[in-house]
Amino acid sequence: MAVATWTVATPHVAAQPDVKATHGVVVCVSPRASNVGLVVLRRGGTAVDASVATAFTLAVTWPEAGNIGGGGFMMIHPGGGKEPVCVDYRETAPAASTEKMFVKQTDRHNHRLVGVPGTVRGLALAHSRYGKLPWRDLLAGPIKLAGEGFEVDETLARGLNSILASSKRHKELQRVYGKPDGSAWKAGDRLVQPDLAATLRRIAERGADEFYTGKTAELLAAEMKAGGGIITMDDLAGYRAKVRRPIHGTFRGHDVYGPPPPSSGGICLVQMLNVLERFPLRRQGRYSPETLHVLIETMRRSFRDRAMHLGDADFVKIPKHLTTKKYAAKLAASIDLKRATNSESLAGEIRLAPESESTTHFSVIDRAGMAVSNTYTLEQSYGSRVVVRGAGFLLNNEMGDFNWRPGHTDRQGRIGTPANRIVPGKRMLSSQCPVIVAKGGRPVLITGSPGGRTIINTSLCIVLNVLEFQMPLERAVRAPRIHHPWFPDQVRFEGVKLDAHTAAVKQLRSIGHKIDPAARKQGDAHSIRVVDVDGHREYRGVADRRRRPSARAVGY
Repeated sequence: MAVATWTVATPHVAAQPDVKATHGVVVCVSPRASNVGLVVLRRGGTAVDASVATAFTLAVTWPEAGNIGGGGFMMIHPGGGKEPVCVDYRETAPAASTEKMFVKQTDRHNHRLVGVPGTVRGLALAHSRYGKLPWRDLLAGPIKLAGEGFEVDETLARGLNSILASSKRHKELQRVYGKPDGSAWKAGDRLVQPDLAATLRRIAERGADEFYTGKTAELLAAEMKAGGGIITMDDLAGYRAKVRRPIHGTFRGHDVYGPPPPSSGGICLVQMLNVLERFPLRRQGRYSPETLHVLIETMRRSFRDRAMHLGDADFVKIPKHLTTKKYAAKLAASIDLKRATNSESLAGEIRLAPESESTTHFSVIDRAGMAVSNTYTLEQSYGSRVVVRGAGFLLNNEMGDFNWRPGHTDRQGRIGTPANRIVPGKRMLSSQCPVIVAKGGRPVLITGSPGGRTIINTSLCIVLNVLEFQMPLERAVRAPRIHHPWFPDQVRFEGVKLDAHTAAVKQLRSIGHKIDPAARKQGDAHSIRVVDVDGHREYRGVADRRRRPSARAVGY
């Protein structure tokens, strides 16, 4: 079966960091991936078709997080009053895994840390249910970019140089991502990936099964055996993506949908919105010390519950009360409006011991109103640093998202609670939080973000900025974000050094909050807002440029 050919060029469309359109929008970190997704929409593809093409293109153009060797979650809202779904393609622990296999582990970049990848199965499952264009056509653009190459920009050049300098022992990574002449990458250089092009061509021609039972699976299993990894052909053949019911909550008259376990994103987001709905945030002001205090205290409590209860629901029982309004009232009542809570005091039955960040997100909406919010990852930047020899793609190091030290939970943020301990076949807990907000059965906001544990709080900030504080989407995405993870007991605030927030930061410190003095960037929230303009629906896409200045929203 021949793969369809096309030219991967920017069509005549509005292509800028912020776009207004009426037929379709794609927003992601890579301009080329956005453009490939838009080509699919213009050819009559659904939002899921465009998402599949965008995801495979990111595996070529954004190798630090775009992937076929990782996993994630795709939220899909069909629109028209139909029920949203979540495609869970989170990685799983190989059959040979044991609960204490990493107790003494310090190296985060090796073959044993690789979970069974889910991305290809997940994209195929979404396409089988909501796709319209042929599967092979959706991979034509990524194949062309991998085989013919593309010019790297300054951000990608810097990332490649950094990973190559810090990963000398990973020889295949050096071969695949190093410049042929051995010099440093610079903007304008061309990255060509022939092995990855061949892998994508096989997947295009033979479907997802090729990755899990065909030549690609054989190459992956051989790589595992050669490097001391534990994934086998049986692990790959047995992997299944799953369609799950999203976590659903309400906030200020809107329906909020997020991913269910093994993601903690949906439960934590809905729980926090339930708590915050009980406070007059809009009246107090977005960055008043009162609003920031309540926001921090809500995050603190939700992340405590995350540590205590959340894991793969196929293996552990998740309490049903976590997302109820009644439980939110109890949490809200526990907040002292005049004083910061000591995180240790919330531990309860969690015994405290003595004293990743590179994911990527994209949002898509099509002419019919179908919306996709997709977050996927290799875990850390460039994952395990292991490139499958002869196949040209990176593998994840997602086994690092399990609780490595059973029973050991400490003040530095290491968690050892039972819900997320390693079990063969289990999906590791995730912070990924692709979000779709709807009203009247139609999507009105599509968002999400990378950023490790900060992901959930980044998504919360965007939702609050739009729904509670009624910010235009551009301002909502650009606004400073805040994060508290329970432990370590410290607040991260992007605006900590800005004059506009000096008084609020001082007040927060005076009531006991420990605030990180560094203004670290938080997240990369590529978002879409649907608004009514003169009785017509208009899509507004905003690319978050925190990680990559060239990130683009495109639409037509």
